[in-house]
Amino acid sequence: MRAATACLALTLLAGGAAGAHALLERTDPRAGSTLRNPPREVRLWFTEALEPAWSRVEVIGEDGRRVDRGDGRIDRSAPRLFRLSLGPLLPGAYTVRWRVVSVDSHVSEGRFTFRVAP
Repeated sequence: MRAATACLALTLLAGGAAGAHALLERTDPRAGSTLRNPPREVRLWFTEALEPAWSRVEVIGEDGRRVDRGDGRIDRSAPRLFRLSLGPLLPGAYTVRWRVVSVDSHVSEGRFTFRVAP
């Protein structure tokens, strides 16, 4: 009986993990925030480890142009953290768009904004 219960528990846990997606957990700068000083970097933390070859983040200014340096990368010491350097930012609104693939191949995407105060 115990062996059957253990097998059932393992099956349920494995099924839950197989359906996991890399959801956005938190960001820096925070989504919706207004900053006095422009950030030098955008950091996004996800709930699952990311696949470096297929994960992308970009930062777009109000004029529709990219303001990031195109050096997006997953942090080697934290595989759930995506980092992206920014160029000099003027006051205004910025949109961060992301599309990531978790190591179990699930795709997740979204966007958020932040502002730099004048």
